[in-house]
This record gives sequence, C-alpha cells and structure tokens, in this order.
Amino acid sequence: MMSAMDTSVDPCQDFFQYACGRWIRTNPIPAGKPIWGTFDRLWQDNQIVMKTILEQPAESLVSEAEKRAQRYYQSCLDVNETMEALGGKPVIDLLTQIGGWPAIEPSNAEAEKRWVFQGALQTAHNVMNMGGFFTWAVAEDDKNSSRHIIQMDQSGLTLPNRDYYINKTESDEILIAYLDYMTKVGVLLNAAVDPQEIRKQMKDVIELETRIAQITVSSAERRDEEKLYHALTIADLRNLAPFLDWNAYFQSAFSQVNITITPTHPVVVFSPDFLRNLSIIIEELVTNDRGKRMLHNYMGWHVVRSYLSYLPKAFREAGKILRKLLMGSDGNEETWRSCVTDTNSVLGFAVGAMFVKQNFHGESKPLAENMIAAVKEAFKNNFDNLDWMDDETRLAARDKADAITDMIGYPKFILNPEELDELYGDLKIESNEYFLNNVRSNQFALRQNLIKLNEPVNKTLWGMTPSMVNAYYTPNKNQIVFPAGILQQPFFDNSFPYALNFGAMGVVMGHELTHAFDDQGREFDRNGDLAPWWNNATIERFQKRTECLIQQYSSYTINGQPLNGKQTLGENIADNGGLKAAFHAFDNWSSTRDEELLLPGLNLTRNQLFFLAFAQVWCSSSTKEALHLQILNDPHSPARYRVIGPVSNMPEFSSVFKCQPDTPMNPKNKCEIW
Repeated sequence: MMSAMDTSVDPCQDFFQYACGRWIRTNPIPAGKPIWGTFDRLWQDNQIVMKTILEQPAESLVSEAEKRAQRYYQSCLDVNETMEALGGKPVIDLLTQIGGWPAIEPSNAEAEKRWVFQGALQTAHNVMNMGGFFTWAVAEDDKNSSRHIIQMDQSGLTLPNRDYYINKTESDEILIAYLDYMTKVGVLLNAAVDPQEIRKQMKDVIELETRIAQITVSSAERRDEEKLYHALTIADLRNLAPFLDWNAYFQSAFSQVNITITPTHPVVVFSPDFLRNLSIIIEELVTNDRGKRMLHNYMGWHVVRSYLSYLPKAFREAGKILRKLLMGSDGNEETWRSCVTDTNSVLGFAVGAMFVKQNFHGESKPLAENMIAAVKEAFKNNFDNLDWMDDETRLAARDKADAITDMIGYPKFILNPEELDELYGDLKIESNEYFLNNVRSNQFALRQNLIKLNEPVNKTLWGMTPSMVNAYYTPNKNQIVFPAGILQQPFFDNSFPYALNFGAMGVVMGHELTHAFDDQGREFDRNGDLAPWWNNATIERFQKRTECLIQQYSSYTINGQPLNGKQTLGENIADNGGLKAAFHAFDNWSSTRDEELLLPGLNLTRNQLFFLAFAQVWCSSSTKEALHLQILNDPHSPARYRVIGPVSNMPEFSSVFKCQPDTPMNPKNKCEIW
C-alpha cells in the first residue's frame, strides 16, 4: 500500500493522488494496452492460471466441456498455422450465404438484381447470429420477470459511439482511418479488385452508418426504463417499421428450435422511433441499385468485421491505426493471452470449472457472505436517516433489500461433469478449426437463446463466468453476483485486516447492492419486475437529489473534456452509496470484534486504512484517447472521479482525515442520496 501512495500530497486536497500517485508514476501503461490498473493486473494473473490449466495434459480433464475448452484454446494458438494457410477463404465462404460482398467482387448486374434484402438479413441475423441495423434477443420480460420475451433495440454502428459519425467532414482522421481499414480488409480478401472501387463502396457504407448514427439515441437519454419499455406484437411491428415482413423474419429464427411465431406474439421494443426511422432509410435504399448495393455491402462488412479476429495476422492487424486513434494503443498482446480471453468468452464455465478447482478456496466464501450481510444491514439501517423518503416507500425499500439474493464464487453445477457437459450440448470444437469453431459457437449461442422463449426464467443462472474480475447486479432477478475471479488479493483475502477487506471488496459489494436503488434499479420491485412502488412525492425528491450528482460529476473534466453526469448517474449513485454502506458496515463489524493491529509502516488509523484500501482499488492510468472514449461511452466515471467524487460527499471521510471545511475533499455543498 505504501508503494502506491504519494504522501507528499495532502489527502484533503486530492485523495486519489495521495492514494495512487506513486503507483501511477511507477506503473506505466504496458505496450498495446489503453488502460492499466488494479483490475487489469488481477485479470492478467487470472490469465496465467487459465493458461496453466488449459495446457495441462488432456487426460487430467474430467469433463468433455473442459476438453472442448482445451481444443478451442489450441485452435486459437494455431501452432500449425492453419489460419495462415486458409487465408480469407473461410469468411468468403461464409459471405456466400448472404449473396457475397459486392465491394470485393466483379460487377454482376444479374446477381445484384436477384439479391433480396429480407432473405439476406434473415440469414445474417438468424442463422449466422451477426449484427447490423438493429439488435434483438430473447430475455427476461422487464414487467414480468418470470417469463421470457423477444426484445428489440437500436444498433448498427461499427465505431464505438454515434459521436464519431455526426457532424464530421471527410477529412476527419478517425473516419479516414476507418475507411482505410475497410479498404485494406477488402484488398486482403480479393487483391484483384481495384482498391479505389472498394474504397468508393466502403464510403457508401460509412454514409449509411452515419445515417444510422443520426437516428440513434444517446445512452444519457435512455435512462428511464419505464419510458423505454414499449409492449407491441409482431403485427404492430409491420405498422411501425414496414421494411420487413416481421413474422417471416422471426419465424426464420425460431423454426430452428421448433417454435412457431404468430402475428399476435408479444415483443418489447426499446427504441420504436429508431425502428421507424430505420425503416424510412431502408425503404428508400431498396428502390434503387446503388441503395441496394449499399445495404448489401453494409451487411457484408458487418459479417466480415465480426470474424476478422479469426483470420490470418494481416487481417487482424489491418485496424491497428484505427485502434490507435480510438484507444491510444494498437492492441497487441501475447497470443496466448488473447487465446485465453477468447476461450473464456466461448466456453467460460468450462474454463471456470478448472479455474475454481485450481484457484478458489472454500474458506473465502463464508467471510464474503458475512460481509455482504453486514453491508446490506448497514445500507438498510441508513433508510431511517433519509428525510426525503416517505414511510411507505421506506418500508418497501427495506423489503426489496431483504429480497436481494447473492451468488458468490461460481455456480455449483460447473463442478458436476455431467451437468457441465449438458450446458454445451452438441457444440462441436476441433483443435485445428479456429474460424469454424467460432462460427459454430455463434450459432450455438443463438439456438440457446431462442429456446428460452417458451421456458420459465431460471433466476439462478449466472451472467458472468467465474474467472472474471468483476461483479454485477441484475434488476430482473434482484440479485448481486461476485465471481471467484475478484474474490482474491488485492480486493479480498481471509488473512487481510477487516479495514482492507471492507475498503476494497466491501465497497464493491455495497456498489452492487446500491444498484438496486439507483435511478434505473429503483424502477424494479422486489420480484425484479418493472413496476411502480415508490410514493410520487418521494420520486420527485429523489430526482432532485440525483440532479445534484449530475451537476457534480458534469463539473469534472479530463483533458479539458467534461464528464457526462447524466450518462454516469447510475454508477455514480452506486459508487457513493456503496462507499457509505461499506464504511458503516465496517464500523459496525469492528465494534463487535477485538481491535486489530495497525499495519506497520503506515501511520494510519483503521478508518483511514479503510478509505485508502477503497481508493487503491482504482489506481490506474489511461491513454488520452481511451479516456475520451470512456467519457463518450462508459456509464462509469473515470477512476480518479470514482474516488474523489464519493469521498468529497462523505462527512465521515472528512472527519477521519480531519479535512478542514471548504477543502477540495470537504466541500460545503455535498450530494447525498443513499
């Protein structure tokens, strides 16, 4: 802890710099990385564990799922250079399913005339499981979380945010790099075609994506779950967006799992205006040859870009300049690391089974459970101090908090070889077919999603694999989840002083718990249903307090760019509420236990250690470009403000560090919600 601190800085002036200043100076961002911090370092440690277990002898693996994970990993390493030998042929073969990719093929008027938008889109979306134009999936119904329903939303952009397209000129360096990237990929797939012709047709694709960006609503304007929810039927979609025969479209997907879709089937649309405007764009384009080619090329590009990672090195490196502009790094990392990450993405619970047997010790779980209970109790006890909340809502909030379930470490079924094998069913994985492994895993994931439509919701299913260094709250399940990957040093350890465990992991627990009561989570009741359960006057007072947080975080800047306090509101509420709940949980916990010895060399009280442990979770550095992208896209505030934002709102912090009034960490005006 000492090695990370910059004790020349007054903690009341800048607590982030005090806690992390030396860490930032002595931990430069590794080559190829846009961000480097505590989470990233622990993930790299977890990758080493996964590499070791994936490279152990096959006979030591106890399930077919684990053997599939090993074969997938071997196919990614590609020691026999199968990928290089195949070149771009696998993706060209795939493109034939949607009628090819006109940009890289000789002009063929007859073929273009025969091309049908609906059929090609059905294949891309509902057979290949590719993206483009919009997105849909089977998921828990927000208003009836016990059932599954079809959900639709806006999508369709390649660049990470609409702002990269809107009000830009042709000389914009990111759009030029994007066009160069697309052209380079096209030439790699067919060097016989004139690069200028490919470039011309890819400019049309960017034009289409720009039009889609113009009708895309920013995430900051999509925070009210009730306003987003629009219950329609398949028949209603035809009136809303007549560019497709929607019954045929959805039937092309569900026929694969023997489910019949009818015009009266329910569907939830989160972005009806987007679909309506998208329909206008597509209906205009399908009426002329250039427009049809634009749609076809867009679809082809979205298939190709989805599979570039599974093609030879030249394809994988084609986007280095664009990535450098977007992220400030070229993204290079050791092959084995990217292969571990890929394997965890495709067969994460099989990898997780091996990971927890190797790395997660059972004695961690009871302490984690006790800490969650303590944080939850402290959070609930604070309800009585909230003068903006009426008694009826306070009682209901307590009821919801009591109903929150927690899952820790890993799902039990993964240690049962038969149950684990059942999860991956008939998914075929071969050790020398990296590209095809990913084609098959995409299609397998699609079928697994489709089949849920007629099944009841299983609220014990995990949405994150055990090795991940993360945690989450699910409003539909009213559930918090802490994977094994984060329940280790520096976040958590049975041997740590309580101040360190509560300051690091306890705040993460409080953060996820508070999400149940942030501006979006509060709209869901104790059962996980989107339903009104707050008094209207209390809602008004809550929203007034959220305005304080929005203004506070919007006043922060990074490299001259202001944060978007509205976009980050939910995470900022969770950061502030989580820190407060964890601190009071630690205070209550300590009062019933023997005094622990202070850490040698650190002249800090136990309460000061708590705040230091919290802040050092966020020690990190980012490239200027990555920070710009984070401010545009991420619902989380940058690390610096995840520390100084919450501590500057906590009188307890100022008391612990004896901060004088009106110092930066103890401003006169503070924001408090939970």
